[in-house]
Amino acid sequence: MDSTSENSKTQCQIIDITTHAFKIPSKQVNKPDDLTTWENSQAYSDLVGFILTLNKSIQNKKTSDDYPISNTVDNLLELLITLEKWLEEIPPIDQPQRFGNKAFRTWFDKLKENAETLLTNCLPQNFNTCVPEISIYLIESVGNSTRIDYGTGHELSFVAFLCCLCKIGALVEDDYPAIVLKVFDRYLNLMRLVQHTYRMEPAGSHGVWSLDDYQFLPFLWGSSQLLDHERIKPKSFPDPDIFNTFYKDYLFLGAIKFINQMKTGPFAEHSNQLWGISGVPTWLKVNTGLIKMYRVEVLGKYVIIQHFLFGSLLTLEKTENPLPAVSAPNSSTSLGSLGSRPGIDTIPPMGMMPRPGMMPPMMGVMPRPTGANNMPPMGAMPRPTGTDNMPPMGMMPRPNVSSGPRQTLPEDQKQ
Repeated sequence: MDSTSENSKTQCQIIDITTHAFKIPSKQVNKPDDLTTWENSQAYSDLVGFILTLNKSIQNKKTSDDYPISNTVDNLLELLITLEKWLEEIPPIDQPQRFGNKAFRTWFDKLKENAETLLTNCLPQNFNTCVPEISIYLIESVGNSTRIDYGTGHELSFVAFLCCLCKIGALVEDDYPAIVLKVFDRYLNLMRLVQHTYRMEPAGSHGVWSLDDYQFLPFLWGSSQLLDHERIKPKSFPDPDIFNTFYKDYLFLGAIKFINQMKTGPFAEHSNQLWGISGVPTWLKVNTGLIKMYRVEVLGKYVIIQHFLFGSLLTLEKTENPLPAVSAPNSSTSLGSLGSRPGIDTIPPMGMMPRPGMMPPMMGVMPRPTGANNMPPMGAMPRPTGTDNMPPMGMMPRPNVSSGPRQTLPEDQKQ
């Protein structure tokens, strides 16, 4: 599907846990120049290979399809359900600020204190020596307790958690579809509840110009699920009839439904990048484009990777088979600037709104005229609705300002 997949491993190389020396992961990317070491490291190769392998394993599979579900997968689901129950036991506290409820720190500390025990209960006894190292990635995957924020770097830590379980042999190749469609899907539900309950800030959000405030992989892996779907095409995912009907079976549509529940206003304005993706002709192009975008905008960003932890399973040691480089755009580091890259060739460049006539009307709102007489003068921006939320010229939107007020979490998301 992507040129990088030819160089990735088809499955994780399992280590001998009886002789392996485990260690607690730590930060090792300390300056921007270290990104070169990271991109040529064994950890980078393992994680990209793992993401691509899972991407391939769920091609054209619905979440409700039949696939193997092992005891370890079941146990991981129970672990995530336990974390959900703790949210009920640790409700948000009354505080002046709207975002970043300090009760999150209590919930986080409870996970930190119990992570090793929770993971030990998920695995056979012979994996006990692995738990102290791997459990750190689980803790890192739920957000930052100091800033009370969450973003794609934390999502990456959960992928590292799953990758490490594969490297020790606790999860095997037969588990690959269930890793995404069961475990990762349950993790998404957990983090959506955490975001809503504790009003988490987006970590490093690009505002309206990001793919999503909090996550990336539901779109990457979700597009693989839809690869050859006869009815659902990229142009149709913004349609409420589509995502409301199919969200339980497809990660991509589940993410779109959640965004529409949490944000107000036209989809093309609060989720401009996703709206641009709806113009791509095929899911194959969406998927390959998102793989490249993920490597540039998540794995290639120092502000994210400086917080990633390296241990004995995911190391900065140089790999013997480095992946081909994916160059960042010269003019901008924004997601929107990837619009000219293969696969995402219809996303508008940074600073440009979709062409008049592309925006879908919201319920009860008449579409704006698209005739030539209604076009703005050459070089002028179409003025979006909801102008009170627009930032001053030259400034990026503050996190959550452009997205509108968050709404009450619907019952169908409380799984």
